[in-house]
Amino acid sequence: MNYQGSCHCGRIAFEVEGDILGAMACNCSMCQRKGSLLWFVPHERLRLKTPAEDMSNYMFNKHVISHRFCPVCGIHPFGEGTDPKGNKIAAINVRCLEGIDLEAVPVQHFDGRSK
Repeated sequence: MNYQGSCHCGRIAFEVEGDILGAMACNCSMCQRKGSLLWFVPHERLRLKTPAEDMSNYMFNKHVISHRFCPVCGIHPFGEGTDPKGNKIAAINVRCLEGIDLEAVPVQHFDGRSK
């Protein structure tokens, strides 16, 4: 599947390819406040449709995840980082994808507060 996504105002627009088999809800200090439901994909499956310069970035704790957000509307559509094997990944906020039935997406809870 090819999904279209964006922040609320559309300044950050993207598409991502893959099958959403589930999403993760993390309880770390950042994710809990954002309310994101994260779907992890290889980074090459994420394609920006707007300039990267239109995004803002926030990093905290160990500074290994780039939390991308819109400086206009404040929405966090995705994050970027690496998996344990060193591969570049994107953590897509499925709440920012068009046409998703969120009730149908299985959610796994992750205790990020303890990590």
